[in-house]
Amino acid sequence: MTTPLLTRVKSTLFVHARRRSRNLLEGEFASVFHGRSLDYDDLRDYVPGDEVRDIDWKATARHTSPLVRRYVATRKQNLMLVVDTGRGMAAAARSGEPKKAVAIAAAGLVGYLAQRHGDLVGLVRGDAKGTVAHDLRGSEAHLERLLRAIDTATTLHGDASDLATQLRWLVRNVRRRLLLLIVADDRELDPALADLLRRLQVQHEILWITVEDVDPTTIDPARPTVDVADHYAIPSLVRTDATVRAAYAEAVATRARATDTVLDGAGINHTRVGGSDDVLLAVFTLLERQRRALR
Repeated sequence: MTTPLLTRVKSTLFVHARRRSRNLLEGEFASVFHGRSLDYDDLRDYVPGDEVRDIDWKATARHTSPLVRRYVATRKQNLMLVVDTGRGMAAAARSGEPKKAVAIAAAGLVGYLAQRHGDLVGLVRGDAKGTVAHDLRGSEAHLERLLRAIDTATTLHGDASDLATQLRWLVRNVRRRLLLLIVADDRELDPALADLLRRLQVQHEILWITVEDVDPTTIDPARPTVDVADHYAIPSLVRTDATVRAAYAEAVATRARATDTVLDGAGINHTRVGGSDDVLLAVFTLLERQRRALR
């Protein structure tokens, strides 16, 4: 029997994060959204990152340690996962695992935090040929279906990646305010895509995660290797010649700096991940950066 993808995501969260760390991570996610309900629910222990204004001083005096008020949301927030499912995401990540596995780990973690927070989660996925949208819902079963859709749609025989196709769909079809988590292949961001991001940023809050490519210069030269973008074989020279390896490393660094420039210019908080083991820390850092930006 196939292990549910969400189970793997939750296992990663609970294995690598102690209870205190999980509380911090959930607190960072909750703080990303503007506004909140005023319907009081109960009290819990204060953790770093909580709003000082939420401390119940009378209860704290009786308890001798800080307690904060917890509230029940009167309306659900909306998180839209925007995931590139073109064949570029079926290639290997820096860790050697498929990039789609890293994308699922990242989207699954943020989706799980949203679902735990009582929020609705949807998915926009696709490639250069088109876009598929999945409704916003709030159950774990729905989140599992979204992760499974990412996994099934992303194959080496699929169409090319083109995230601009999905961003144009969002611009044309989405009117309500959303938190967009964009999980993207490690590709150059052209001016047209940068313009789409600026238009979306006016209406939505956007977080961006880039899944890094495997370094082809580290692959065994005896192992046949192809570029999934065009299915051409990668010459063994790329993996054996020091000059070529240095040139490749510089090209990757240049592309990363260019991506940073585009996303920074659009006011979008972003991070890069090279494997599933990087996701937990990357998401925490990303949410913390977004919380600070919203102050």
